[in-house]
Parts: sequence; structure tokens; C-alpha cells
Amino acid sequence: MDVTEGQVTVSVAEQDGKSKIDGVFFNSSQELNRDLTVAALRAFRERDERAETYLDAMTASGIRGIRAAADGWDVTMTDVDPDATELARENLAQNDLDGRVVNRDVNALLWDEYFDVVDIDPFGTPMPFADAAFANTRDLVCITATDTAPMCGAHFASGVRSYSAHPRNTDYHAEMGVRILLGALARTATRFDVGVTPIFTHATSHYVRTFLDCDHRATAANDALDQVGHLYHCQDCLHREPDYGLVAQPPETCPACDSNRWLTAGPLWLGPYRDREFTTAVKEHVTDDMGTADKARDLCDELHAELDEPSHYDQHRLCKLWGRGATGMDEFIDRLRDAGFEASHAHYHGTSFKCDATIPEMRDATAD
Repeated sequence: MDVTEGQVTVSVAEQDGKSKIDGVFFNSSQELNRDLTVAALRAFRERDERAETYLDAMTASGIRGIRAAADGWDVTMTDVDPDATELARENLAQNDLDGRVVNRDVNALLWDEYFDVVDIDPFGTPMPFADAAFANTRDLVCITATDTAPMCGAHFASGVRSYSAHPRNTDYHAEMGVRILLGALARTATRFDVGVTPIFTHATSHYVRTFLDCDHRATAANDALDQVGHLYHCQDCLHREPDYGLVAQPPETCPACDSNRWLTAGPLWLGPYRDREFTTAVKEHVTDDMGTADKARDLCDELHAELDEPSHYDQHRLCKLWGRGATGMDEFIDRLRDAGFEASHAHYHGTSFKCDATIPEMRDATAD
């Protein structure tokens, strides 16, 4: 069947609405991911005009790389599946676009060649490809991770193996996944004296997507490590607090309620995971020919407004703790702001929010 996204049309395996039926894999639910990638690449090219080469590392049907080629990037697409590379070549030709298609393992390719932008979009964890990506990317590494259960702590042992960290399954589990992933990527990059800055990151539809600006200086790597640390979380009163540094030093008991049911998560990323100016630029480059344009713009708005607090809260979870019913989210956040606190919606789900107040302060500020 033919699928049209943005300016291109590609042939993909027949779809049943949920998964592929046969042939080279194509994930229709990732259209938002691809639309935002095109917008982010446009924004990044304005930020760094010398960026020209783009590697689509797991190309499959080729749609991501072909959309980049249609936008003027010098594109290389690679895949270990010969059927995938054959289809990608056909789709490239079908759109009358130039590009190179390689039937090769991306790790092997990256140790032989450098690219300005490398896009890693595997099934599951991206960590097996992170070393080669950071060692051989000049400017921007784009990464998708779909193994959200390990990152979020729901599959703890798998998360420890993949990310060399302790993920914890909390009420802010989606953000836990974001920060566990970013912490592992930042630590990987520093081994090559590369400092990373997450300039656009979101957790959407059971995956995490991040764009990491790379700075090839040891001092920049040191600066990135300064953004890595741990989160301590009380299972009783839900108090949490960040602690910067690679060595965890949790209190013996919760400082808010004296409980000893105290979880330690990390190492993970504690710094901002998006740049507000870049997020605005991404939104400006979302065009009406994108199938998810409205959703993409709304997500950019949410990310732009979101506070940089290292964990979000769930209003329903807090109201259950307080023994009262939930109000509308806008009213709830307005009450926090009226009490003098900073507060914002969070992009994770409809009842998620961020605030710089303590939980008792939030309880009092939002009481009737």
C-alpha cells in the first residue's frame, strides 16, 4: 500500500491498523514522531547552517530518511535487512530524490564514517548504538526509545541492564523513563569527551524521543555530567527531591514524614530536557501538510510552558492522598499560581503538572 506523509509517498507493507501483516516493518503510529523530526531538522539547520549530512540508521521502508531528503538533507539510509534496503531504494526513486542506501549494520557504518546528524530509531532500547553514534556524530543525535517499561521501572532488572541505572516505578513513571534514558545517554557521550544538551524531548504514545546537541569538548562533557544525579522518592507521602552527583547519598528517612520507605532512582538526568527557544522554532517549522500538525503544535506549546522541575505530579494521585475529589486542572493550577507558586501543565497526560511547592503547600493552596 502507498502512504503519504508530508511531501513524500512511499510503498509499505499492508497494514491492519495495528501492526504490519507481512514485509518490511512500517509503524503508522509514529507519524507524529516523524513529523516532529522533520520540523526539528528544519529548526536545527537554522541553528547550525553547516549541518548537511543525515543518517537514517534503521531505515526500514525509508520514510524517515526520504522525508529528510525531500527537505534538502544529504541522506544516507542503512538497514541490516536486505529487503528493507531494496524497498528504501525503490521509495527513494519513486519520489525522484537523491540519497544513498546501504545494507549494513549501523554500528559498523558509524565507525567508518562521520555524519552531521544521526537518527537512531530502533525497536526497543537504543543503547547498543549509543557508543558509535556519539563517537561519530558531529552535531546532533536523534534517538527514539520504545522500551518504556524498563526505563520507567516496571521491568526493573531489564532497566538496570540496559541503562546501568536504577529506574523506579513511581506515579511520574513516564518522566522517570525520560530522565533514565537521558542520564544513560549523557554518561555514554562523556566517554568520548562529548557533552550533550537535550534541546527537544517528549514522551508520547509509549516511546521517548530526544534530540541531543553534541559539543566535542571535555569541558562540555564535564558540564553534562553535572546535570546527572538521583531522585529520592517517599512511597508514603510522595515527597521527592533531587540530588546531583553520580554517587547516591539518600537520607535514611523521608525528611517530610520520617518514613523509611524511601526509593532511590538513578543515575538519571536532572537538568532541562528541552530548550524553550528551540522548541518554539520546532513549532514554527510544523507545516499544514503534516498529518499530525495540530497535535505537534500543541505538544510544542506544552513543552515550552512546562517547568524544569525534575519530576511531575499526578493531580488525581495527590487528591487521593489528601482524601478529596479532584477539580479541573486549569482551576487547580490557577490556585497554585494564586498562592505564589510556579506551576504548569506537564505533557505526559491530562492530570500531570509541575510545581515548585512542597506537597503540603500544594494541599493547602488548592483546598476549598
